[in-house]
Amino acid sequence: MAVRSHRDLTVWKRSIQLVKEIYRVSRAFPETERYGLTSQLTRAAISVPANIAEGNARGTRRDYAQFVSIARGSLAEVETYLIIAVELGYVSSDEVKELNNELDEIGRMLTALRARLGKQPASPPT
Repeated sequence: MAVRSHRDLTVWKRSIQLVKEIYRVSRAFPETERYGLTSQLTRAAISVPANIAEGNARGTRRDYAQFVSIARGSLAEVETYLIIAVELGYVSSDEVKELNNELDEIGRMLTALRARLGKQPASPPT
């Protein structure tokens, strides 16, 4: 199946599911964190599929690869914020274990996508 849109990408779909899970987990955070850790965590999570989509919509593979790299960085932010949430006692390590597995898998998918984008020949000018 040809990829016509970011919506066709498994990594984008999995990233959307990750956002939903992050929102679910962050609901348990204290109200005092609404504009702090909760906001940072959800914004970083949202940034993953948003950057995949924006990169896919760009005109060049080079731009696309850059946005995939940004998405990978946002994924690392999510991981870091979850570690902080565990350290602060807002969520248990058991609660985020499955999320960490998903972060790892999405990270591998982004790395593979980034590598494929770098290896493809340049498209002819239109």
